Amino acid sequence: MPYASINGQRLYFEDTGGDQPAIIFSHGLLMDGDMFAPQINALHEQWRCITWDERGHGRTANGQSEPFTYYDSANDAVALLDHLGIEQAVFAGMSQGGYLSLRAALRHPSRVRALVLIDTQALPEEAHKMVGHKKLIEQWATSGLSDPAAQTIAHLILGDGWPSSGEWMDRWKRMQVGDLLQCFQTLAARDDISDAIHAIQVPALVIHGTQDLAIDITRARTMAQSLRNAVWAPIEGGGHAPNLTHPEPVNQAISDFLKTL
Repeated sequence: MPYASINGQRLYFEDTGGDQPAIIFSHGLLMDGDMFAPQINALHEQWRCITWDERGHGRTANGQSEPFTYYDSANDAVALLDHLGIEQAVFAGMSQGGYLSLRAALRHPSRVRALVLIDTQALPEEAHKMVGHKKLIEQWATSGLSDPAAQTIAHLILGDGWPSSGEWMDRWKRMQVGDLLQCFQTLAARDDISDAIHAIQVPALVIHGTQDLAIDITRARTMAQSLRNAVWAPIEGGGHAPNLTHPEPVNQAISDFLKTL
């Protein structure tokens, strides 16, 4: 399996290869690179598609995550491009993956060709939502992830009735406590970049599910308006991970956007 030793981490990644222009996909909290399978299937013939498991997640996780920020994760993504010999890529990120992609555009503008931002935001989490999130994480860390708690997370990320929710719930139950707590702390402590993103010059596609329970759609809409060169693409009926649950309209929006670059 492909791993890269980067910034003190052993990062798992997958790369379709080839000499096509590159796009690097960064996943959301509690997810991993596999969440972009529908997009890889749709784009791999025209684009060199890279997915990776971020710190504390998936096959990168080691149970002992050290403190890190999304700026560190942005540096990881850029260093992965270096490892693969890629000078510039489209940065596509869902939720947490969008947090690091925006920070990559701010810290490494020459490496980011464009942004695809899926159900993400430039603001910190809403305080009232963090109360419930913190309680759930503390119970998970203390007593393990119960079925009702796993179903609550699935409801927030994947909505109700999505047929593959069980697979992700099984993955969440295997997550180690050290990784869980640090990844949540990174989420909770991130900075507000809403006043900084106007400096981002590259084209951006902002995709957001109209039924997202985790990040209010008005926050994404405001982010799109703050970016200098953004296209707005609401996904009717989509939740927090519409690239999984509503892949057809998401893939169409991404494909149409990439053709403009």
